[in-house]
Amino acid sequence: MPSSVEFYAAYDALLARWPAGTEELDVPTPYGTARVHAHGPAQAPPLLLLHGGGATGAVWFRTARALGDGHRLLAVDLPRDAGRSVTDGRPLRTAADLMGWLDALLDSLGVDRAHVLGHSYGAWIALTYALHSPGRVDRLVLLDPTQCFAGFRPAFLLRSLPVLVRPTAARALAYLDRETTGTGTDPEWKRLFALGAEAFAGRRPVVGRRPDAARLRAPLLVLLAGRSSAHRAADVAARARRAVPHARIETLPDLTHFAMPTALPAEAEHRIAEFLGLAGSPDGARRKS
Repeated sequence: MPSSVEFYAAYDALLARWPAGTEELDVPTPYGTARVHAHGPAQAPPLLLLHGGGATGAVWFRTARALGDGHRLLAVDLPRDAGRSVTDGRPLRTAADLMGWLDALLDSLGVDRAHVLGHSYGAWIALTYALHSPGRVDRLVLLDPTQCFAGFRPAFLLRSLPVLVRPTAARALAYLDRETTGTGTDPEWKRLFALGAEAFAGRRPVVGRRPDAARLRAPLLVLLAGRSSAHRAADVAARARRAVPHARIETLPDLTHFAMPTALPAEAEHRIAEFLGLAGSPDGARRKS
């Protein structure tokens, strides 16, 4: 049976692949201490990275290399999930609590406004936060967002159930291998995810309602996985376009849901960098699908 020692060894091994100069910050909040991996020039525009469920903040090592020259990346281990954040303060039970945690995190980091990039569950948090604190979010990037514009496919939930109800590292790794076939998803990250599924079997991430995306005013880029089993990419694209007409929406045909972000093609990383570099410029209804 894998132990937390094995999980943290795998976690540190993945962190070793971040670029030189990455800092490990333990950031105090009223809800506990958040672990943040910080990379990039201290005075560069901040970019908050919110990972998918069970992925940990360490998953963004490729993103750090791609975007770290022009941004101050702040990749946090989400609370009540696998990783090194500790929630031993004020209770974190509701979406409102989670938004308060994010406000406190940015306050402690000295960040007034930031770009926000989230994947999967992290995308739900990112969109919810952009609506909760619109004055603090410059630009928003969502990678195969779940529970933002559409629900999960029932078949996806059915396949995921054994990993959620009776998690073992072997079961989680077999699940990920099936869900990422042919995508080049990083094997060290898959092992970390699998170890975390067992080591943090009792975790209960905070969840809430689907956000009202029609209220979003921040510039938005949505990158969807064309082979996602979590939902049908075309349906999500159509619903996102109706809710947020100014959004740029693109589908990456060869990716699956769990292939993000470690298997993002270089052109997608360039697209993100280009979009974030447009801060303050009107890009109106520029979009693709």
